[in-house]
Amino acid sequence: MAEKQHRYAVTVTWTGNTGTGTRTYRGYERAHTVSAPGKPPIPGSSDPAFRGDPACWNPEELLVASLSACHELWYLGLCAQAGIVVTAYEDAAEGTMAEEADGAGQFTAVTLRPRVTIAAGSDAARAMALHREAHAFCFIARSVNFPVIAEPTILCEDSGTA
Repeated sequence: MAEKQHRYAVTVTWTGNTGTGTRTYRGYERAHTVSAPGKPPIPGSSDPAFRGDPACWNPEELLVASLSACHELWYLGLCAQAGIVVTAYEDAAEGTMAEEADGAGQFTAVTLRPRVTIAAGSDAARAMALHREAHAFCFIARSVNFPVIAEPTILCEDSGTA
């Protein structure tokens, strides 16, 4: 069977030239825009720890968001296929990045904390188990070289807890 390939093209445009380019480290903004045809632009910057704008999305947040959204989308699809009715889903995801003395760094882990509400009559045990399957399928989690941990909570509409 032939392997399917999908391509994703985005444009990142630096918008932080304050008139002197990168003449000095403190003399430019880290502002940029992430865009793709037909989609609203995403205002970006670096993390505030690296002279970024705290009002804008930074690459580290977008990586954590990508992992969370990928898990969520796989999970919802698997639940729909298994006859589990999800009525609410929220993930308080968190990533940890270690910065080295020379400024280099890497993520060491991301923890997903999905809080899922299922309709009365849905199988709570199966709903919990589907998080493992969603993780196994998530394209983004399969592509990173650090642990992605899921700590789900399942709430049942009929009882308030699983």
